[in-house]
Amino acid sequence: MTTPCSSYSANANKMAAFLQWRKFVFFDKDTVKDPVDSGKNVVLPGGISACDSGRGHIVLGDMDGKIWLMTRSLQLTYFQAYKLRVTHLYQLKQHSILISVGQDEQGINPLVKVWNLDKRDSGNPLCTRIFPAIPGNKPTEVSCLSVHENLNFMAIGFTDGSVVLTKGDITRDRHSKTLTLHEGSSPVTGLAFRQVAKVTHLFVATLERVHCYTLSIKEYPKVELDTHGCALRCSSLADPSQDSQFIVAGDECVYLYQPDERGPCFAFDGHKLLAHWHRGYLFLLIRDAKSPNNVTSVLRTGFGNRESSPSDKQLLTIYDLDNKFIAYSASFDDVIDVVAEWGSFYILTRDGKMFVLQEKDTQTKLEMLFKKNLFVMAINLAKSQHLDSDGLSEIFRQYGDHLYLKGDHDGAIQQYIRTIGKLEPSYVIRKFLDAQRIHNLTAYLQALHRQSLANADHTTLLLNCYTKLKDSSKLEEFIKSSDSEVHFDVEIAIKVLRQAGYHSHAVFLAEKHMHHEWYLKIQLEDLKNYQEGLRYIGRLPFEQAESTMKHYGKTLMLHVPEDTTLLLKGLCTNYHPSGDAPEKDSPERSRVNKANSEEFIPIFANNPRELKAFLEHMIEVDPCSPQGVYDTLLELRLQDWAHEQDPQRKRVLQGEAVSLLRSDNTVFDKALVLCQMHNFKEGVLYLYEKGKLYQQIMHYHMQNEEYGKIVEACKRYGDQEGCLWEQALGYFARKEEDCKAYISEVLHHIDQNNLMPPLLVVQTLAHNSTATLSVIKDYLINKLQRESQQIEDDERKIRQYREETAHLRSEIQELKTSAKIFQKTKCNMCNSPLELPSVHFLCSHSFHQHCFESYAESEAECPTCTPENRKVMDMLRAQDQKRDLHDHFNRQLRSSNDGFSVVADYFGRGVFNKLTLVTDLPGNKTAGSLEGNLQKDLLIHTKRNC
Repeated sequence: MTTPCSSYSANANKMAAFLQWRKFVFFDKDTVKDPVDSGKNVVLPGGISACDSGRGHIVLGDMDGKIWLMTRSLQLTYFQAYKLRVTHLYQLKQHSILISVGQDEQGINPLVKVWNLDKRDSGNPLCTRIFPAIPGNKPTEVSCLSVHENLNFMAIGFTDGSVVLTKGDITRDRHSKTLTLHEGSSPVTGLAFRQVAKVTHLFVATLERVHCYTLSIKEYPKVELDTHGCALRCSSLADPSQDSQFIVAGDECVYLYQPDERGPCFAFDGHKLLAHWHRGYLFLLIRDAKSPNNVTSVLRTGFGNRESSPSDKQLLTIYDLDNKFIAYSASFDDVIDVVAEWGSFYILTRDGKMFVLQEKDTQTKLEMLFKKNLFVMAINLAKSQHLDSDGLSEIFRQYGDHLYLKGDHDGAIQQYIRTIGKLEPSYVIRKFLDAQRIHNLTAYLQALHRQSLANADHTTLLLNCYTKLKDSSKLEEFIKSSDSEVHFDVEIAIKVLRQAGYHSHAVFLAEKHMHHEWYLKIQLEDLKNYQEGLRYIGRLPFEQAESTMKHYGKTLMLHVPEDTTLLLKGLCTNYHPSGDAPEKDSPERSRVNKANSEEFIPIFANNPRELKAFLEHMIEVDPCSPQGVYDTLLELRLQDWAHEQDPQRKRVLQGEAVSLLRSDNTVFDKALVLCQMHNFKEGVLYLYEKGKLYQQIMHYHMQNEEYGKIVEACKRYGDQEGCLWEQALGYFARKEEDCKAYISEVLHHIDQNNLMPPLLVVQTLAHNSTATLSVIKDYLINKLQRESQQIEDDERKIRQYREETAHLRSEIQELKTSAKIFQKTKCNMCNSPLELPSVHFLCSHSFHQHCFESYAESEAECPTCTPENRKVMDMLRAQDQKRDLHDHFNRQLRSSNDGFSVVADYFGRGVFNKLTLVTDLPGNKTAGSLEGNLQKDLLIHTKRNC
């Protein structure tokens, strides 16, 4: 309990404050046994006058000038430090340096010696420095001693009220200097160095006052902290857990000081004999009330000369100032000092005994607190002991269970909230599922969400709690938290709110966190707010708007067809979200977002008017629209044309349909089927013509008995497909009506182009009873006349070929039997007079040798006759190659209108000639050798040099 110091004027108040602290036994007390003989206790040397600990030793000084070192194995060794006595010892915690104050001669002549315990001199620790402790010129007794851990400061307090400060390396005389820092009339009872960052302070306590010096400033400024002091050894310096405050134990209170002000104080009554701070605990040794209480006598007589009596009982109390409890309290006889080493606390008494206090482990202390239901204290203790989060969580759980059993559900839930992250939430939730505890459950679930540890079930449960409580304000606060504070599954929250009927809250949550699908589900399926849903879709990015329209397009088209159609037009051309106008040069503006319009056609299933408007818009804006767009638009236009009764309007619709067909964007097969379904004659005929289905055009006219159209079709397409005339003749021949005019016209074209044999024409017309001989009279006469003319021409060519053959045979014979005289005088190449050397050929052509070599392609061929000879040879090779092409002959015969001409052509090529193999004649002369040589002489002329 901390209060202003002035509040402790009355003893009743002091005792009341002290009695409020709970008392525990957190230490186990044992007498230290002799390591050699465990049945005996350790016996300390007699006449101990000073002690300290550190660096693995307990250091003792006696009245004979010896310094004793006790190791962890409790072995005692000593060395003679002074000739008379040791009065003070100070062991540094971070260095193996021991500072002692003692006397080597009678009188007041205190000497300070600095010992290095790691180095030896003749078996003893090395003494690195000796200097007298005298403030000024007059000798006085040393009352206290303190050394800074950095070895740069040492302060010595004297009974005359002065403090001598040694600055520099305290282990050497050469590198240090000494000055009198403080002077006064009251004996100095306590000194302590405080180091925080780079600032060094020295606290000075006397019987009457407390001061603080700042040593890191050159002038060493002094601050007077209080006007009352303490007895000898009743001051200490706390560790950083208490902000390194200076502790002064007065008879009425214990005071804590900062370098510039007084801190809290504690009303611990009793005459203080000793104050120490070890490992977070304050040790106070209080003299029994029957003992004499004269501090000045203590200072005067010193430690070694003070005599104790059996009634001189002393109470050692260990305080935990952080957690406000007494960790241990016990009586001892005439305590010399309390030291901390090897993880335990040791109490040295003047009767030579040594006691050890071993602290219980944290878990044992916590269990002791749990048994007394002191959970708050257990929590504070665990925190001060730096217990891990798992251990703290278990304490919070036990505390929560305790409060829950007591019926304090509000307090219990607060403890359970502190277990979040360690304790399974279901453990807590099951306890508070009762409707009467729904407020507590709500608080726990809220905390669970704040720490982002809630799952989908927790979110569902919390929202159900809100809806059960009808707490709209909490619900809105929960769902309207900022994005950085959202600690729940948004989608689960939307589902729960929707199921509970909180549609407006669900819509808000979906819109805020951009759960577009849920927003539209609620707007369109629950609230039936189609216009708002359509507006929301128009603000979505392209990909999401496209997928959403595919999902909800039919519903929107059913209720808001015009606006839906307008949105689809934008979506399929160049879509930009509404209210999001990109800058001219931005990448978003240059990128064209365009959906496939064909995919949205099913949306217009029951809205043909809007569908037609949509499709017409698409082909107008984007002529390269998909095929399905054109096909669907053609179907709509044909439907309108078929149902239209107004002739004028019908002609307009017909023109629109035909223009769409002529755009060449429709699929041929689909367009043809549509035109046939709707009996759209212009479209059917156009598509037949486009697909070169001329026979289909003929059949169409034949089915509709359009005789003039049949003849007209033959005239237009007869050149591409000659059988049309034959089909037309057959059609008219089957008609019993008078079709003489059409038959005559057809026959005229057949005759002109020689499309049918006369016999086939006669056979075809024989089936028509109305077709008389007069109908084909002119045809037959013309046909016979041309045949006669053809016969005459063929006979004339036969005579010509025979004459040419006879002439060739005579030339061959002449070449065989007569000599060839070359009488050419000019070169056939350059037309210059011939000069030797020259080249002559049997074909009567002569050349200069240089002209021949320049122009001849081969030495064995005449350059002038070569082109003609090559043609002949090519014809011969072609005939040889085609001689066995029977398949080709059969195909050509079947496809030709005049098979006789084909047969005659193949006869001329020698296809039907019989192949005869002739063996060698006697004398190694073949039957055809002579004829072969003559052909070679005639066609492939030899070269002769003249």
